[in-house]
Amino acid sequence: MSAREIRAPRGTELSCRSWPQEAAMRMLMNNLDPDVAERPQDLVVYGGTGRAARSWEAYDAIVRTLKGLADDETMLVQSGKPVAVFRTHEMAPRVLISNSMLVPKWADWDTFRDLEDAGLTMYGQMTAGSWIYIGSQGILQGTYETLAECATQRFGGTLAGTITLTGGLGGMGGAQPLAVTMNGGVALCVEVDPVRIERRMKTRYIDRETDSLEQALSWAEAARTEREAVSIGLVGNCAEVLPELLARGFRPDIVTDQTSAHDPLGGYVPAGLTLAAAADLREADAKEYQRRAYASMAEHVRAMVGFLRQGSVTFDYGNNLRAGAQIGGLAKEEAYSFPGFVPAFVRPMFCEGKGPFRWAALSGDPEDIAKTDRAVAELFPENERLQRWLVLAAERVAYQGLPARICWLGYGERAKAGLKFNEMVASGELAAPIVIGRDHLDSGSVASPYRETESMKDGSDAIADWPILNALINTAAGAHWVSVHHGGGVGIGYSIHAGMVVVADGSENARDRLERVLTSDPGMGVVRHADAGYESALAVAHERGVRIPMEEGRP
Repeated sequence: MSAREIRAPRGTELSCRSWPQEAAMRMLMNNLDPDVAERPQDLVVYGGTGRAARSWEAYDAIVRTLKGLADDETMLVQSGKPVAVFRTHEMAPRVLISNSMLVPKWADWDTFRDLEDAGLTMYGQMTAGSWIYIGSQGILQGTYETLAECATQRFGGTLAGTITLTGGLGGMGGAQPLAVTMNGGVALCVEVDPVRIERRMKTRYIDRETDSLEQALSWAEAARTEREAVSIGLVGNCAEVLPELLARGFRPDIVTDQTSAHDPLGGYVPAGLTLAAAADLREADAKEYQRRAYASMAEHVRAMVGFLRQGSVTFDYGNNLRAGAQIGGLAKEEAYSFPGFVPAFVRPMFCEGKGPFRWAALSGDPEDIAKTDRAVAELFPENERLQRWLVLAAERVAYQGLPARICWLGYGERAKAGLKFNEMVASGELAAPIVIGRDHLDSGSVASPYRETESMKDGSDAIADWPILNALINTAAGAHWVSVHHGGGVGIGYSIHAGMVVVADGSENARDRLERVLTSDPGMGVVRHADAGYESALAVAHERGVRIPMEEGRP
């Protein structure tokens, strides 16, 4: 069974017994749409080697099983391969997924790759192996929120008149240029693969492209002077370009990175190699490739530290680049001299249970997204940042695959939006059901000490009970499919995280599921941060009625 072009069905005709199964099938297929996935022929969706299914044989078995799955049955998927169907009950999830999970002592890339080569596992990333990836927009809004907070803290509320220097334009990093320009700034994005830049040009995430450093700098400086919002894709290797920019005295206002540094073999390209030469070395000598990749990360981060010392706002964007630099020979004190984006900008939002709320129109009709955009805007008129995002997204975000949208909503808000969507489906205002999910990068669903849980107030960065509890409560609450993953975003050995999806099909069953799941899921974020001692999370819990037994016992 071999590769073929996959596109999700549109419209209201069902291939499965009910909409929840149909939604799972369509979203799996949407992950592999050639307009969505990075290497659909290899089942790779994004993030180096993040797959939607372990093999084409497994993919076909998943689809076949979903088409026949009853409303009181649950399919189990072990690292991209369907392994069982059991009778459960109507309110249970239709699919339960576990990806890339290894016993902790064996949780390293070498062991994982040996098992992957043996056909026993796959890398699920975050939303690749949980079938809720929606293209670059999925990370775009979180990047927009992060940079908006950076602008508020450091630049008077706007990035106008600033340059953000960054790297990586893949499935996650490709959101960066548009997120910068949406906040009014100039983005200078270094990417080693010109095909990725071309792709971002076609989807309007990048405004200009060049392989000339001089031209890129000329454009960037002119736009900064004119306070013009412009994004520039520069073909080059970050480990070569950033040191050169530093040596030239270039002074960006913000420096970050979203190259595939989490994967030193499948993603990050060492300095001094063409893409073809890198592919050859990867095949011929994996250990030497990784050694050179880590050494390049060290040079990459050394340059970022140089920009930090000359005054640039510098932060890690969650790809484990700092850890890679340390392995590559950079002293730990230097590698970690700048913070991650969560403690720097995002954690106050996490304390409110605020995070990524994404939805897709199973009809395939963009008008369904336009209608839900308007509904969200009407539900939360006081949220100025959200209102600005919805306008900009409608104007500037090109859909990849099924039309979709994302915005950041907090505890109480997500349930309100989900119930509204269900009413709109029930009334016929929307042409077909809406799938609601989120990134695994959320307030209560991840343990990732170099990203989401970096520098927790109580030192609980590495405690992984929380994402498991998140998956368990979402299962009990009735999410339509639930997943637990290992290693997404930062690589094998560095994170445990969970995802959930629930379908608004207009039914009473869906209404009950939506109310429970979209309350308990962000509620886990409030609880996790309240438990860590964040006063703002405790205040949210008290104000919004989140029950915390240890707090209830206090005088």
